[in-house]
Amino acid sequence: MIKTQRKLPEIQTGLYINGQWVEGSLEKKAVNNPATKEELIKVSQGGEQETLNAIQAAKEAFPKWVGMELADRVKLIHAIADKIEEKADQLALIMTLEQGKPLKEAKGEILIDSQNLHWSAEEARRIYGETIPAPNDHKYEVKKQPIGVVGAITPWNFPSNMIIRKISPAIAAGCTVVLKPASSTPLSAIAIFEIFHEVGLPAGVANLVIGPSSDIGKTLTNSNDVRKLTFTGSTEVGKMLFEQCAQTMKKISFELGGHAPFIVFADANIDEAVEGLVAMKFRNNGQACTSPNRIFVNKAIKKEFVDKLTTAVSKVTVGNGLEDVMTGPLINGEAVKTVQAQVDDAKAKGAKVLAGGESLTEGDYANGYFYAPTILDNVTTEMDIFYEETFGPIIPLIDFDEEDEVIAMANDTIFGLASYFFTTDLKRAEKVSEALEYGLVGINNTAISTSEAPFGGVKHSGVGRENGSYGIQEFLEVKFVHTKYLD
Repeated sequence: MIKTQRKLPEIQTGLYINGQWVEGSLEKKAVNNPATKEELIKVSQGGEQETLNAIQAAKEAFPKWVGMELADRVKLIHAIADKIEEKADQLALIMTLEQGKPLKEAKGEILIDSQNLHWSAEEARRIYGETIPAPNDHKYEVKKQPIGVVGAITPWNFPSNMIIRKISPAIAAGCTVVLKPASSTPLSAIAIFEIFHEVGLPAGVANLVIGPSSDIGKTLTNSNDVRKLTFTGSTEVGKMLFEQCAQTMKKISFELGGHAPFIVFADANIDEAVEGLVAMKFRNNGQACTSPNRIFVNKAIKKEFVDKLTTAVSKVTVGNGLEDVMTGPLINGEAVKTVQAQVDDAKAKGAKVLAGGESLTEGDYANGYFYAPTILDNVTTEMDIFYEETFGPIIPLIDFDEEDEVIAMANDTIFGLASYFFTTDLKRAEKVSEALEYGLVGINNTAISTSEAPFGGVKHSGVGRENGSYGIQEFLEVKFVHTKYLD
């Protein structure tokens, strides 16, 4: 393994409130590299008061931002997108150092930021109202207006794009934002806000508060000035925020946990299925709510599929994201323990380990949170991994015979975010895509997230949608105006 050392670029360490970098009132917190456990930098922390200050700044900025000429708002958002693309290498390095994913993957995430921003900028021009046929001397109008101040809470697994997927449609719609990023990956957020400042986003339009989740989250949910909360994270935390938001009747959009089925039918192109599975499973080392978590393989092709899968997984390289590897470390020690617990439970109940099954702790792996790419065979419904979301590089294989049988197993979960299946039968493709209880379905591919199309889940995987025309609607209120013309 080639040793590569790259220093953290010069970066702010404060909160960003009302267009200014400010120090938080709490003790600074270290940001650590999960590949080496080394401290990168200490970052300011704020709590209730800083969050209230940010909400007030966003509230005061809202009428000014809404009142800005649309063309000027659109131009600013495009400028942010261009600057992010210009600084993609630097932003990717920051992400890899604090989060662990390989540089190439990190840069890909940054470039998607730019795409999302350009899309949202243009979508701002397409917030159309409506005129409804009315009686004589009356006019019925439907107007769409920005909801106001938005609270946004984002996770560590996609520490840049989850921010942009929330802020870009919000500000395109005319809203202002208070963002709380994940505590373990605040540097990607800071780097984005440095670009906001450099480009000239007006003060108060976007505000950044870093600190304890409970303090900041509760302040956002308690505030009547925050009219919308958008959150990506665990279902458990999402339910808690849902309850808190009810007290102030906020509009919400939550993208929560997932437990994606990946179905390989007997008529599938096995090579394509294996390639798609490996690419998607080891993206971000399996730390994604869209990651394939239950792999259903028809018994008729099981042996050929497993042989090809085992070969492909043996070629997956693991290491520091600064090196030329396919996948990096898990985010922290707790993540390693959780993954190992699922593997141990499956083994104890009869699963067979075909590859991996253990953390990597020797040599170059000694100082990081690394786990071996793992394949588990003979997985059943008695095992925790069948029902618990897996945030790690584990491929659990489950046999099936019949189409209806596998549909029932795939739907046997509280989650409903992403799903995938491979088949060459068009009739089956139509039937299965209709039957799967998921917000996202990939047929013969795993590309289920794009700027142009809605992204989101059903059941316990959340409410609302991001991306596409649906995404910007989440930040708008619908107003009906009835005019009677007087004689």
